[in-house]
Amino acid sequence: MKVFILLLALSLAMSIPLSAQIKVNHIAVHVSDLEKSMAFYQSILDLQEIDEPFKDGLHAWYNIGGGAALHLIEADRVPTEISKTNHLCFSMSDMDSFIQRLKATDYPFEDWPGKKGQITTRPDGVRQIYIQDPDGYWLEINDDF
Repeated sequence: MKVFILLLALSLAMSIPLSAQIKVNHIAVHVSDLEKSMAFYQSILDLQEIDEPFKDGLHAWYNIGGGAALHLIEADRVPTEISKTNHLCFSMSDMDSFIQRLKATDYPFEDWPGKKGQITTRPDGVRQIYIQDPDGYWLEINDDF
């Protein structure tokens, strides 16, 4: 009887998923000047704006792929702690063209240690750079597309 109960419990446990399947819906970023941030995300990152329901002049939404969106939300009191460790990461299929666009517009970028104009290559071969948006938030751009 103990073996039967153990086998029944084991079979039930194996039929229950270990974790729920989830997907990223959106990432919200607090900005101090919506127009300035919109200009950055559109002109530097080339993100495409999508419809947002608020229509209050304090929100802008962008498609970031895979059904996910980036929500920019203008509000007072931008967080004061800004760290490269806390960053958004976008992968691009043609990072070289993106870097050329940064150079052409004199937009600064750096590697992980902070060397200006340099690229980090991770041990797995993925190349990455870091830039800051108008509020100083760090963005990683890599070629792990």
